[in-house]
Amino acid sequence: MMPDTDGAWGTTRFMDPADLRHDMHITVVTFKPGGSIPFAETHVMEHGLFVLEGKAVYRLNRDWVEVGPGDYMWLRAFCPQACYAGGPGPFRYLLYKDVNRHATLWPNR
Repeated sequence: MMPDTDGAWGTTRFMDPADLRHDMHITVVTFKPGGSIPFAETHVMEHGLFVLEGKAVYRLNRDWVEVGPGDYMWLRAFCPQACYAGGPGPFRYLLYKDVNRHATLWPNR
């Protein structure tokens, strides 16, 4: 579960994002009914979300969009986002982020 959420949502990771053998981070995010990301957050990388289960409203920039199973969202870097899982059951999505893609340009000295 995510800290400071009273167990309302959490993540399941499939690989260590610090493992340089991978240039991606794949996670399943699960919200209990009524769970939310209560503030607009942003990320430095593009990322994709594929809804696996449940219903929610997801903030994309300034708009709140209803999403459900089979919906896919692609968010640009620094896109303000938030989520409210308002359905009767859990809301789950597969999250993809690009990480470890930027090689060091100068050797460590």
